[in-house]
Amino acid sequence: MIKLIASDIDGTLIKDSTPDLYPEIVRTIKALIGQGIIFCAASGRQYQSIKNVFRSIDEDIVFIAENGAQIRYQGKDISITPMNRQYAEEIIKQLREYDRSCDIIVSTPNGSLLESRNKEFIDLITYGYRNEFTLVRDVLEEDAQIIKVSIYQKESIRELGEGVLIPRWQDKVKACMAGDEWVDFMDASVDKGHALAFVQEYFQIKKEETMAFGDNHNDIGMMRAAGESYAVETARTEVKKAAKYICPSYLEKGVYHVVKGLINEQ
Repeated sequence: MIKLIASDIDGTLIKDSTPDLYPEIVRTIKALIGQGIIFCAASGRQYQSIKNVFRSIDEDIVFIAENGAQIRYQGKDISITPMNRQYAEEIIKQLREYDRSCDIIVSTPNGSLLESRNKEFIDLITYGYRNEFTLVRDVLEEDAQIIKVSIYQKESIRELGEGVLIPRWQDKVKACMAGDEWVDFMDASVDKGHALAFVQEYFQIKKEETMAFGDNHNDIGMMRAAGESYAVETARTEVKKAAKYICPSYLEKGVYHVVKGLINEQ
């Protein structure tokens, strides 16, 4: 019997940086909640961005934000994992060395900090992800608790991420691709799988009572933490290998077609 469903958002449930859900999945999640199943939105996005996506049901679901660095339920943080400040500062200084096509965003439990003046990037964060953020002169001058540092490059940062950044930092922090355009850096303990295990313990739900969906490297931990795991058809090969099943992509509303089968089934 499934009691907990966790789904990645970008590239799994909906297209990357999309601010809205489609009506069928909203109705289905409401129906699942109505029969006692917990739904968990798990993403590298910040909490405010995920909350906006699920705005019509935000009080009824669990949010795994920032790849698990922040877990929030019913308006309260139930887990926060900050970065080592020294590592965060060293990463930010290194990321500043890359060309102007790259932009940096620093996450805190209360929103994001941006020092970018790239209008296209700021518009993406504002109207695509709908983050709450503050434009600052220098993120390192801000007295804020850092829970994630990210670098963005339009179209693809995979060569820089997988070839340089991840190998450089993977022994000190959790460094991973979060889609083709993002590289994320968090505390070494942060992982969507660890976050899902925390949620399971919090609600006293077993692995075999958990279903998870994902598409990218930062979803592999969830595949391993769930008894019933699905990689979407467009997922990275490593994610497919870690998952128990393959389902259609967001283009075919794959997550919806799987979870709707649970309504009144149990």
